[in-house]
Amino acid sequence: MPSKSRTRLVALSVAVVASATSAIVLTSPAHADTVHIHDIQGTTRISQYANQQVTDVPGIVTAVRAYGSSKGFWLQDPNPDNDPATSEGLFVFTSSTPTVAVGDSVTVSGTVSQYAPGGAASGYQTVTEITKPTVKVVSSGNKLPAPVVIDAKSVPAAYAPAGDPAAKNSINALPLQPSKYALDYYKSLEGMRVQVSDARVVGPSNAYAEMWVTVKPGENPSPHGGTVYGSYDTPNTGRVQIQTLGDAADFPQANVGDTLAGTTTGPLDYNQFGGYTIVANELGTLKSGGLQRATAKKQTPGELSVATYNVENLDPSDNTFDEHAAAIVHNLQSPDIVSLEEIQDNNGAVDDGTVDASVTMKKLTDAIVAAGGPKYDWRSINPVNNQDGGEPGGNIRQVFLFNPERVSFTDRAGGDSTTAVGVTKVNGNKPALTVSPGRINPTSAAWKTSRKPLAGEFSFRGRTVFVIANHFASKGGDFDLTSQYQPAPRSSEVQRHLQAAEVNTFVKDILKIDKNADVVTLGDMNDFEFSDTAKILEGDGELWSAIKSLPKNERYTYNYNGNEQVLDQILISPALKRGGNFEYESVHINSEFHDQISDHDPQLIRLHP
Repeated sequence: MPSKSRTRLVALSVAVVASATSAIVLTSPAHADTVHIHDIQGTTRISQYANQQVTDVPGIVTAVRAYGSSKGFWLQDPNPDNDPATSEGLFVFTSSTPTVAVGDSVTVSGTVSQYAPGGAASGYQTVTEITKPTVKVVSSGNKLPAPVVIDAKSVPAAYAPAGDPAAKNSINALPLQPSKYALDYYKSLEGMRVQVSDARVVGPSNAYAEMWVTVKPGENPSPHGGTVYGSYDTPNTGRVQIQTLGDAADFPQANVGDTLAGTTTGPLDYNQFGGYTIVANELGTLKSGGLQRATAKKQTPGELSVATYNVENLDPSDNTFDEHAAAIVHNLQSPDIVSLEEIQDNNGAVDDGTVDASVTMKKLTDAIVAAGGPKYDWRSINPVNNQDGGEPGGNIRQVFLFNPERVSFTDRAGGDSTTAVGVTKVNGNKPALTVSPGRINPTSAAWKTSRKPLAGEFSFRGRTVFVIANHFASKGGDFDLTSQYQPAPRSSEVQRHLQAAEVNTFVKDILKIDKNADVVTLGDMNDFEFSDTAKILEGDGELWSAIKSLPKNERYTYNYNGNEQVLDQILISPALKRGGNFEYESVHINSEFHDQISDHDPQLIRLHP
């Protein structure tokens, strides 16, 4: 069985589930007036029987989950009603290993509860369940109800209804419209046996034996077979998560563009790690799509190559240094300047006050040389201990990696964790940084518990280039796309808006002195190229997100729940954008692969300053 480190959070929006072992007895069939599953599920997201006792609910056991903290079984009525909004299946939470078997005809008595994955405050939808059950086995070896086929024709194009303003935009009380909205359609199948066929993988397998597939291969497809998230209005309704009731060791190691050939069948569950999920007791066969890692074009002697790469909490204890080095040397073609995000201190997550990252950087730069790359130099500023967010004790920060044979770094003393970098005028009309490297307004409330931008002054072929490395606040706190609140609230963007304004103001200070200054602002912005964060950062033309030079179906740097999306960006000033004299590449080496060394794809731009 899959070994899950995730635990069931027993927190309900309507009722608290009490752990109880189910009692199993043999009995005769249920009475005709017994409450049925479709009565319990009803036509809204909250059962009319919530918190109430039900007796002798009949059904066939379709699947059993005997692992983890959410042990139980799925029950389905083989005699459905005529209402497409009412599900005929639900989960029976036993808390201990169930003793029923697939194919058993049973009746269940217990408490109807609304289980909220992640807790009520998480905003997730709730799952209708029977808890504290008494189970009576009527017969065994029964034929299972035929699975409902989920395909491109059955899933509506519209994602979700607008929530009720009087209920903080909750959709819980709204009547389900499964022919109109995708979230309603999936809810109307909750707990029932469903099936997908020849489903294309749009989110790679992960450590928890999960992957994402689509039943709509024509829905915003990327060139590699993924599904691109291109606006808040198109959440991509064909995405469904796949888990397994089998052994996690046998779960397919899938990349984006692969196909889960044949049929995949199981009950439709809902969880906080992917929303609607087919928990498969019949898994299709993986067919490779032949995905290969990308290799960027090499810069010419006259081109300045600049990249951003989130190396995901890199610290000296990691075993990925050689792979990161190979990626920088071979896949990125040894850029002249690299903004590295999530470089941790010398002992990683050990929370002992260490902030220096020289050991981490030596391991990386040595590995790059060993991989055949240049002997990179680097610059950074140590943060104040545990003040920049991320893993406690890790003290992640941005680092400038640069090839001194191609570019030079202008060092100006005085930059530290709390001193703000400024812009001054030199040689009459040229901007210069007051400290280099330096941090942008590090004591501002915009950077509370978040990384402070690192500004540096470089010289390439006699021309000054200002580079600002960023790692904006994460999306933690945002509600999921499958939230009970629609549209899903995005509270985290408030801080990113403040951060974007701070960086834009700093760029304005440079351009006020020289409107033709070369400025590159890059990093993990933790927000989309179409977001308000990006618009604030771009300002009134001070910057422009160069990933928008790519076709829309190629704009992605990250994969979240099967949605390929932009989090990492490189923005350039008007002088660098003018005439389109640049080339941009999103170098896909991680986000689409099950064996990724980071969850981000590096981004690269070749400039002609």
